[in-house]
Amino acid sequence: MILSMTGYGKATKTFNNKNIIVEIRALNSKNLDLKTRLPSNYREMEMPIRKFISQTLKRGKIDLVIQIEDLEERPKNKINIPVLQQYLNDLNQINPNADQSVLIAAVLRLPDVLKPEEDELSEAEQQAVMNALQTAAGQLTGYRKDEGQAMENDLKIRLKNINKTLEEIDSLDRGRLDKIKQRLKDALNNLQQEVDKNRFEQELIYYLEKLDINEEKVRLKNHLQYFENELEKPGEMKGKKLGFISQEIGREINTIGSKANDSQIQRKVVQMKDELEKIKEQVLNIL
Repeated sequence: MILSMTGYGKATKTFNNKNIIVEIRALNSKNLDLKTRLPSNYREMEMPIRKFISQTLKRGKIDLVIQIEDLEERPKNKINIPVLQQYLNDLNQINPNADQSVLIAAVLRLPDVLKPEEDELSEAEQQAVMNALQTAAGQLTGYRKDEGQAMENDLKIRLKNINKTLEEIDSLDRGRLDKIKQRLKDALNNLQQEVDKNRFEQELIYYLEKLDINEEKVRLKNHLQYFENELEKPGEMKGKKLGFISQEIGREINTIGSKANDSQIQRKVVQMKDELEKIKEQVLNIL
């Protein structure tokens, strides 16, 4: 079974009159590329969150957003009394007779006098965050499995199409070298010149070896079978290995096309290349 790298998961956990909302989006990437957006009072949890995502989701371009939704009205800011008092003391030294209400109104607009209301992060809240994270990651993994199954079905169809085309090439290849050999002999006879028969046979064998595609056909069939076997193996991290196998498949297809020197076979090669490109596109999104 294979897993797609793309997916989405969302979970909400209620804790102390607020909702903890976790959203995870994943796209394909060669490695783990994790970006997080956390509330300021959750920053101390960033390392365990990153460790969990790395161990659970493995690979991909992952965006993680955690938001807090208050279920009751409460002040968003609180007064930083020591800072406020320091500002007032400094201003009163400058002008001892200033109107205190006017001073306070002015000081409230100065930096660091008002600061966001933040609750102290308890162990219970940390556990609530991790529970929501696990649920969201589980949803994303389920999405990856469903999409991976669809991708696996499509890949098997592509492999079947390449195998079928390879069989057609095998049929076209039967007797091809004999026909080429006969054509060269006929051309030589038409020259009406004496040639060294032994030298001609040696050159002919060398030339025909350059056009022989039997080894490439065998290797291609083996690579296709290897690819399908990997699809069916247990385990999740298969994308890179399947990518390497698809490169080998492409190498054999290209060699068949270049060595065949036959228009019908080359048309079949183009069909195989088309199927292989679709396989490569899918493989880029496999975990």
